[in-house]
Amino acid sequence: MISEQDALFRGMTMAKLEVNGKQYRFFDINEYARGKGSDIDSLPVSIKILLENLLRHRDSAAVSDDDIQAVAQWDPSSLSQKDIAFHPARVLMQDFTGAPAVADLAAMRDAIEASGGDVHKVNPLIPVDLVVDHSVMVDRWGSCDAYKENVDLEFHRNAERYRFFKWASSSFDNFTVIPPETGIVHQVNLEYLARTVRIEEKDGEEVLYPDTCIGTDSHTTMINGLSVLGWGVGGIEAEAAMLGQPVSMLIPEVIGFRFSGKLPESCTATDLVLTAVHMLRKKGVVGKFVEFYGPALSSLSLADRATIANMAPEYGATCGMFPIDEELLTYLRLTGRSEQQVQVVASYAKAQGLWLNPDQEPVFTDTLHLDLSTVRPSLAGPTRPQDLVPLASVAQNFRDSLSSVFGVAEKNKEANSPIEGIDHSLKHGDVAIAAITSCTNTSNPSVLLSAALIAKKASEAGLTSKPWVKTSFAPGSRVVTEYLKNAGLTEGLDALGFNLVGYGCTTCIGNSGPLPENVRDAVKEGDLVTVNILSGNRNFEGRISPDSKASYLASPPLVVAYALAGTVMFDFETDPLGKGSDGKDIFLKDLWPTKNEVDELLQEYVTPLLFTDIYQKRKMGSFRWEALEAAQGAMYDWQENSTYIKRPPFFSDFSSSASPDEIKGASCLAIMPDSTTTDHISPAGTIAQHSPAGRYLSSCGVAMDAFNSYGSRRANHEVMVRGTFANIRIRNRMAKGEVGGLTLSPDGDVVPMYDAAMRWMEKGVPLIILAGKEYGTGSSRDWAAKGPLLQGVQAVIAQSFERIHRSNLVGMGILPLEFLEGDDVDSLALDGSETFSIPSLDTLVPQGKLTVLIKKGDEIREIQVRIRIDTALEKEYWRSGGILNYVLKSMMK
Repeated sequence: MISEQDALFRGMTMAKLEVNGKQYRFFDINEYARGKGSDIDSLPVSIKILLENLLRHRDSAAVSDDDIQAVAQWDPSSLSQKDIAFHPARVLMQDFTGAPAVADLAAMRDAIEASGGDVHKVNPLIPVDLVVDHSVMVDRWGSCDAYKENVDLEFHRNAERYRFFKWASSSFDNFTVIPPETGIVHQVNLEYLARTVRIEEKDGEEVLYPDTCIGTDSHTTMINGLSVLGWGVGGIEAEAAMLGQPVSMLIPEVIGFRFSGKLPESCTATDLVLTAVHMLRKKGVVGKFVEFYGPALSSLSLADRATIANMAPEYGATCGMFPIDEELLTYLRLTGRSEQQVQVVASYAKAQGLWLNPDQEPVFTDTLHLDLSTVRPSLAGPTRPQDLVPLASVAQNFRDSLSSVFGVAEKNKEANSPIEGIDHSLKHGDVAIAAITSCTNTSNPSVLLSAALIAKKASEAGLTSKPWVKTSFAPGSRVVTEYLKNAGLTEGLDALGFNLVGYGCTTCIGNSGPLPENVRDAVKEGDLVTVNILSGNRNFEGRISPDSKASYLASPPLVVAYALAGTVMFDFETDPLGKGSDGKDIFLKDLWPTKNEVDELLQEYVTPLLFTDIYQKRKMGSFRWEALEAAQGAMYDWQENSTYIKRPPFFSDFSSSASPDEIKGASCLAIMPDSTTTDHISPAGTIAQHSPAGRYLSSCGVAMDAFNSYGSRRANHEVMVRGTFANIRIRNRMAKGEVGGLTLSPDGDVVPMYDAAMRWMEKGVPLIILAGKEYGTGSSRDWAAKGPLLQGVQAVIAQSFERIHRSNLVGMGILPLEFLEGDDVDSLALDGSETFSIPSLDTLVPQGKLTVLIKKGDEIREIQVRIRIDTALEKEYWRSGGILNYVLKSMMK
């Protein structure tokens, strides 16, 4: 029931808007600002959207008048420490992160039922879309049968999980599953799910408001290209949002990124993106909003903008926003949105001041400037997406990295190993994988058409991909394969081995599948550092392939080029790719298409009919999905012998769960270096036979060839806790120089980290993690927090945290702490043999300081650390033993 005061407030701030004869209402932020004497005309678009969000949720207990006024008076010159409650309009999931979230919801229903409550209280209150896109693997490639065989294997391996999703879609309200064989989550979001402006019936009226979302994938930010404010969160935070909890956040700083000039003919959107990532990472925008503006904005297609927004996690920002303009409306029409929806977006954006005004530049906390004419063809790598490498310097960069990154001695730099059945001796720098993959580029028709044109010209000239290169093509949606087929470009890609392998994330998420056995054997025999070239957004060490160590991000055209070259020790300016039928050398410049060639194909073949045919007519998924039978009913029937879906243990005693008042006598489980990623922490990729997880599956009667991946088993905590910190490339300082998921046991032996954690747990000893800078960088992984919790970790002390991972730690009841300036593992001479005590947690103050007592031998010393529980609401989550326990307790009150 709306109070009289709230009704009066709504009457003052709600306005009418007529679009094509239809009446709508909306919360007018300009009217509110005028009433408060504030000027919001020059505020960044993202701040205006936050203001509207707070204004519309003023009747929520989490939103106060002071919060609204603080955002309306946003000051770019000062760093705000005020926390606000953001209410996203919807939640987006992919299947790897979605499976444990759905399992948690099902287990929460069990907990509510056991406590005598109404199980239907555990139900999404806002729309949730789960896109099944992360499970297809590149087991087959380079043939016309690759797609069918990969998808058959996908359904064989994941049938139980897929039935679980089908059960959830019928059991939970507001829960929709987009089936496999449709596309990548972010491209489906861009092409179909997002609205830019949403229309909701409320109190008999149709109310307009900005589309906003949070997603359980870091690259949810791709939708910022469509001017939808959204970002990646952990699965825990997303589940709470589904159940009505707001996202707690500080009022952000906003960094403006100004574009001017014109992109050179030889450059692609990918080159622009990698350049921007490098600049922004160097600037330091972690935890901040970024907005793009400037005179060159109009020259960037919506797909280009989405590619830039997608990479926000790589440059460290919370989001990478673009404004609403004519290009955005053109894209909405192209992708089959109704004309009424398009007109609503335009009218609402202009009424709210969200429409791009080229005559007025917003005010920002700080700004950067990029002249597009200075962009050059580039790659990023060999292990981090922010490490920009000009194309002309890739060979030297790789050679330097052999020793500096991969530890290859100078005398071994010329090592080689013959490949059985191929007349070639594999060397350092040879390309093992060339993959057109990931939402970053497969949403962008210009770069895909460029790659296909290069493939067509190369195949017509008689060139082929090198036989040791594993080639694959995993587009972002069915739309891509349709326009390539209609343009007559599929045959060229197929001729070079870039056959369709599936619609999904594949190589970029680590689902690259096995290398050919003869290539893998040659890599191992020669202890070689081979290279993966992928059009993705992540290339962290150990992520792409367990056998091929170096990875460079590149545009799709360059992926094709490197498949032809077969090595990164190649100069495309001076080295020919081969000889044509006339005997003349063929260089990359001879194959590279002009902008006019690409634009003509774009105009003719990328049409609204493609999008409406696939999405509006609901031609998503396949007969395989339809044929799956799933259970019905409100409660999930857990199967005791399942190795995929297990009842999570987090809610067995939720009513009494709480964080400790002190941590006493904790041991250190690991000392992690700078840039430890969630790939290092959370289980990902293949499951090794003799790892703790492999031993567990074997004990359950699962054959090694049926282990599948960690990602596919994320709803089985027994697998995931054993795979936590099991990454083959992880470097724990306590492992006495050994590489892999190892640490010291209580007896001083070097053992798998899971085994050590269980021995400490048997002794009743709590654990902590020590870490360097950017702890938890990388993909959104809830198991990077859930796994350590189940291993007994109660606190992490790092020099700094990645935004999402810090939030996930709080969400699972793990205390994130930061060393103060000048303190770190080295300056404090910590080696992991110490014990740690943290008293007085009952008086913890968000963003305050705590005393940590460090005992080594008979010596005890004190250090001060910063508390990275950032808001009062986060403190309540942590105090309750995690955000979901907090929600459950609230439901039972």
